[in-house]
Amino acid sequence: MEKKKTLVLGASENPSRYSNLAINRLLSHGQPIVAIGNRPGNVKDVPIITDRPELKDIHTVTLYLNPLNQRPYYDYILSLHPQRIIFNPGTENDELERLAAKQGINVMEACTLVLLGTGQY
Repeated sequence: MEKKKTLVLGASENPSRYSNLAINRLLSHGQPIVAIGNRPGNVKDVPIITDRPELKDIHTVTLYLNPLNQRPYYDYILSLHPQRIIFNPGTENDELERLAAKQGINVMEACTLVLLGTGQY
């Protein structure tokens, strides 16, 4: 599987959260990960950071924030110039999808866990 550096936005240490499951599944598929969340912590060896670092080579942003909580991140997400943004169930956001599409970013309303499980990531 091709390495696709992934930003998990809305990361959580809580093992019952989908963002946590996604980080674990991405790791098991050998994908490099950056995790950003509201609270600092770790998922396995991946630190959850709470600021907006300057990142290079982000292929995919996978969202685990509801549309209202995505707003403060719009400029940051777009500044990363990812190749795609995955809107996981419950994160669908027409406004951000339009902004991303205008910049040539591929937007998907999909589930990262399903994409990984079916070899479509």
